[in-house]
Amino acid sequence: MLKPRYYFANDFRSFYEYFLSQPHTKQIFRKGDYLWKPGQPYDRIQYYVSGASIHFSEHESGRRKIISFHGPGTLFPGYHTNDFRIEQALTTVALSKIEVLEFTVPQFKTMFEKNTALAESVVNWYSMYVNRFLFETIHQEFNPSQVKLCNLLYLLTMNQPSNSGLVIEMTQEDIADILGLSRVQITRELTDLRSRGIVSTTRGRLIVADLSALASLCTDETM
Repeated sequence: MLKPRYYFANDFRSFYEYFLSQPHTKQIFRKGDYLWKPGQPYDRIQYYVSGASIHFSEHESGRRKIISFHGPGTLFPGYHTNDFRIEQALTTVALSKIEVLEFTVPQFKTMFEKNTALAESVVNWYSMYVNRFLFETIHQEFNPSQVKLCNLLYLLTMNQPSNSGLVIEMTQEDIADILGLSRVQITRELTDLRSRGIVSTTRGRLIVADLSALASLCTDETM
Protein backbone atom coordinates (compact mmCIF):
# COMPACT_ATOMS: atom_id res chain seq x y z
CA MET A 1 0.00 0.00 0.00
CA LEU A 2 1.12 3.54 -0.69
CA LYS A 3 2.57 5.57 2.16
CA PRO A 4 2.18 9.31 2.76
CA ARG A 5 4.67 11.46 0.86
CA TYR A 6 6.01 14.94 1.42
CA TYR A 7 8.24 14.87 -1.68
CA PHE A 8 6.71 14.34 -5.11
CA ALA A 9 8.87 13.35 -8.08
CA ASN A 10 8.79 11.09 -11.16
CA ASP A 11 5.00 10.72 -11.17
CA PHE A 12 4.75 12.16 -14.70
CA ARG A 13 8.15 11.28 -16.13
CA SER A 14 6.62 8.92 -18.70
CA PHE A 15 4.85 11.92 -20.28
CA TYR A 16 8.00 13.98 -20.83
CA GLU A 17 8.23 13.40 -24.59
CA TYR A 18 4.51 14.04 -24.92
CA PHE A 19 4.81 17.32 -23.02
CA LEU A 20 7.67 18.37 -25.29
CA SER A 21 5.44 17.82 -28.32
CA GLN A 22 2.69 20.08 -26.96
CA PRO A 23 2.57 23.91 -26.83
CA HIS A 24 4.61 25.08 -23.84
CA THR A 25 7.21 27.55 -22.63
CA LYS A 26 10.59 26.59 -21.19
CA GLN A 27 11.50 28.41 -17.99
CA ILE A 28 14.60 28.46 -15.80
CA PHE A 29 14.44 29.39 -12.12
CA ARG A 30 17.43 30.01 -9.88
CA LYS A 31 17.68 28.99 -6.24
CA GLY A 32 15.42 31.28 -4.22
CA ASP A 33 13.25 32.31 -7.19
CA TYR A 34 9.49 32.16 -6.91
CA LEU A 35 7.73 29.60 -9.07
CA TRP A 36 4.47 30.65 -7.47
CA LYS A 37 4.43 34.06 -5.82
CA PRO A 38 2.27 35.04 -2.83
CA GLY A 39 -0.99 36.47 -4.13
CA GLN A 40 -0.48 35.02 -7.60
CA PRO A 41 -3.59 33.38 -9.03
CA TYR A 42 -3.52 29.77 -10.20
CA ASP A 43 -2.81 30.25 -13.90
CA ARG A 44 -0.01 27.89 -14.94
CA ILE A 45 1.17 24.31 -14.53
CA GLN A 46 4.82 23.30 -14.60
CA TYR A 47 6.50 20.02 -15.42
CA TYR A 48 9.83 19.81 -13.58
CA VAL A 49 12.64 18.69 -15.86
CA SER A 50 15.28 19.17 -13.15
CA GLY A 51 15.71 20.72 -9.73
CA ALA A 52 13.50 20.85 -6.65
CA SER A 53 11.15 23.30 -4.94
CA ILE A 54 9.46 23.84 -1.60
CA HIS A 55 5.75 24.63 -1.40
CA PHE A 56 4.40 26.42 1.67
CA SER A 57 1.92 28.93 3.02
CA GLU A 58 2.49 32.01 5.14
CA HIS A 59 -0.15 32.42 7.84
CA GLU A 60 -1.28 35.92 8.77
CA SER A 61 0.30 35.30 12.19
CA GLY A 62 3.70 35.07 10.49
CA ARG A 63 4.04 31.31 10.88
CA ARG A 64 5.12 29.26 7.88
CA LYS A 65 3.58 25.88 7.07
CA ILE A 66 5.58 23.68 4.71
CA ILE A 67 3.16 21.64 2.62
CA SER A 68 5.29 19.64 0.19
CA PHE A 69 8.45 19.38 -1.88
CA HIS A 70 8.61 18.77 -5.65
CA GLY A 71 11.33 17.42 -7.91
CA PRO A 72 12.11 16.10 -11.40
CA GLY A 73 9.27 14.37 -13.17
CA THR A 74 6.59 16.08 -11.13
CA LEU A 75 3.76 18.26 -12.39
CA PHE A 76 2.87 21.12 -10.10
CA PRO A 77 0.53 22.63 -9.23
CA GLY A 78 -1.90 19.99 -10.40
CA TYR A 79 -4.53 20.71 -13.02
CA HIS A 80 -8.02 21.86 -12.04
CA THR A 81 -10.55 24.44 -13.24
CA ASN A 82 -11.62 25.94 -9.90
CA ASP A 83 -10.63 29.21 -8.29
CA PHE A 84 -9.74 28.72 -4.62
CA ARG A 85 -9.09 31.77 -2.47
CA ILE A 86 -6.61 29.88 -0.29
CA GLU A 87 -4.32 29.42 -3.31
CA GLN A 88 -3.42 33.11 -3.12
CA ALA A 89 -1.76 32.36 0.22
CA LEU A 90 0.47 29.65 -1.27
CA THR A 91 4.09 30.02 -2.32
CA THR A 92 6.54 27.82 -4.23
CA VAL A 93 10.26 28.62 -4.10
CA ALA A 94 13.18 26.97 -5.91
CA LEU A 95 15.55 25.03 -3.65
CA SER A 96 18.02 24.74 -6.53
CA LYS A 97 18.22 25.65 -10.19
CA ILE A 98 15.01 24.39 -11.80
CA GLU A 99 14.13 23.84 -15.44
CA VAL A 100 10.44 23.46 -16.24
CA LEU A 101 8.07 23.11 -19.14
CA GLU A 102 5.30 25.59 -18.42
CA PHE A 103 1.71 25.26 -19.61
CA THR A 104 -1.19 27.65 -19.31
CA VAL A 105 -4.35 26.18 -17.80
CA PRO A 106 -6.12 26.18 -21.22
CA GLN A 107 -3.13 24.40 -22.79
CA PHE A 108 -3.16 21.73 -20.13
CA LYS A 109 -6.94 21.43 -20.36
CA THR A 110 -6.56 20.40 -23.99
CA MET A 111 -4.04 17.69 -23.08
CA PHE A 112 -6.16 16.50 -20.16
CA GLU A 113 -9.21 16.07 -22.38
CA LYS A 114 -7.36 14.36 -25.24
CA ASN A 115 -4.93 12.10 -23.38
CA THR A 116 -6.78 9.64 -21.14
CA ALA A 117 -3.56 8.20 -19.69
CA LEU A 118 -2.48 11.69 -18.60
CA ALA A 119 -5.92 12.40 -17.15
CA GLU A 120 -5.76 9.20 -15.12
CA SER A 121 -2.29 10.09 -13.84
CA VAL A 122 -3.49 13.55 -12.81
CA VAL A 123 -6.35 12.02 -10.82
CA ASN A 124 -4.03 9.46 -9.21
CA TRP A 125 -1.54 12.19 -8.31
CA TYR A 126 -4.27 14.21 -6.64
CA SER A 127 -5.28 11.15 -4.63
CA MET A 128 -1.70 10.85 -3.34
CA TYR A 129 -1.61 14.55 -2.51
CA VAL A 130 -4.93 14.33 -0.67
CA ASN A 131 -3.66 11.26 1.18
CA ARG A 132 -0.78 13.34 2.53
CA PHE A 133 -3.31 15.79 4.03
CA LEU A 134 -5.54 13.02 5.37
CA PHE A 135 -2.50 11.48 7.08
CA GLU A 136 -1.77 14.78 8.75
CA THR A 137 -5.36 15.73 9.59
CA ILE A 138 -6.86 12.49 10.87
CA HIS A 139 -3.71 10.75 12.10
CA GLN A 140 -0.73 12.97 12.88
CA GLU A 141 -3.00 15.55 14.47
CA PHE A 142 -3.69 13.22 17.40
CA ASN A 143 -0.15 11.93 17.91
CA PRO A 144 2.23 13.18 20.63
CA SER A 145 4.96 15.48 19.33
CA GLN A 146 7.66 12.80 19.42
CA VAL A 147 5.53 10.36 17.44
CA LYS A 148 4.79 13.09 14.89
CA LEU A 149 8.50 13.74 14.54
CA CYS A 150 9.44 10.06 14.25
CA ASN A 151 6.75 9.44 11.64
CA LEU A 152 8.04 12.35 9.57
CA LEU A 153 11.70 11.38 9.86
CA TYR A 154 10.95 7.80 8.87
CA LEU A 155 8.99 8.91 5.80
CA LEU A 156 11.74 11.36 4.82
CA THR A 157 14.39 8.64 4.88
CA MET A 158 12.46 7.03 2.03
CA ASN A 159 11.49 10.13 0.08
CA GLN A 160 13.07 13.60 0.24
CA PRO A 161 14.41 16.23 -2.19
CA SER A 162 18.09 15.39 -1.62
CA ASN A 163 17.49 11.63 -2.05
CA SER A 164 20.09 11.10 0.67
CA GLY A 165 18.45 8.25 2.56
CA LEU A 166 19.29 8.28 6.27
CA VAL A 167 20.79 11.77 5.96
CA ILE A 168 17.92 14.27 6.03
CA GLU A 169 19.02 17.58 4.52
CA MET A 170 16.68 19.85 6.46
CA THR A 171 16.98 22.33 9.28
CA GLN A 172 15.15 21.92 12.56
CA GLU A 173 13.12 24.96 11.55
CA ASP A 174 12.04 23.18 8.35
CA ILE A 175 10.94 20.15 10.36
CA ALA A 176 9.02 22.37 12.77
CA ASP A 177 7.32 24.11 9.84
CA ILE A 178 6.25 20.79 8.32
CA LEU A 179 4.79 19.47 11.55
CA GLY A 180 3.32 22.74 12.79
CA LEU A 181 5.32 22.46 16.02
CA SER A 182 7.52 25.03 17.73
CA ARG A 183 11.31 24.98 17.54
CA VAL A 184 11.33 24.36 21.29
CA GLN A 185 9.25 21.19 20.86
CA ILE A 186 11.45 19.92 18.03
CA THR A 187 14.63 20.65 19.98
CA ARG A 188 13.29 18.81 23.02
CA GLU A 189 12.28 15.73 21.05
CA LEU A 190 15.52 15.62 19.04
CA THR A 191 17.53 15.90 22.26
CA ASP A 192 15.75 12.81 23.56
CA LEU A 193 16.28 10.89 20.30
CA ARG A 194 19.97 11.87 20.30
CA SER A 195 20.40 10.65 23.88
CA ARG A 196 19.04 7.27 22.81
CA GLY A 197 21.39 7.04 19.82
CA ILE A 198 18.57 7.14 17.28
CA VAL A 199 19.58 10.36 15.51
CA SER A 200 22.46 12.79 15.35
CA THR A 201 22.34 16.37 14.13
CA THR A 202 24.65 18.85 12.47
CA ARG A 203 23.95 22.26 10.98
CA GLY A 204 21.14 21.89 8.43
CA ARG A 205 21.28 18.11 8.56
CA LEU A 206 19.82 15.27 10.58
CA ILE A 207 21.21 11.72 10.43
CA VAL A 208 19.17 8.67 11.36
CA ALA A 209 21.65 6.42 13.16
CA ASP A 210 19.25 3.62 14.11
CA LEU A 211 16.41 3.19 11.62
CA SER A 212 14.88 0.17 13.36
CA ALA A 213 14.74 2.04 16.67
CA LEU A 214 13.15 5.01 14.90
CA ALA A 215 10.62 2.70 13.26
CA SER A 216 9.68 1.25 16.65
CA LEU A 217 8.51 4.72 17.70
CA CYS A 218 6.36 5.21 14.59
CA THR A 219 2.69 4.41 14.14
CA ASP A 220 1.29 1.71 11.86
CA GLU A 221 0.07 4.31 9.35
CA THR A 222 3.70 5.16 8.59
CA MET A 223 5.05 1.63 8.27
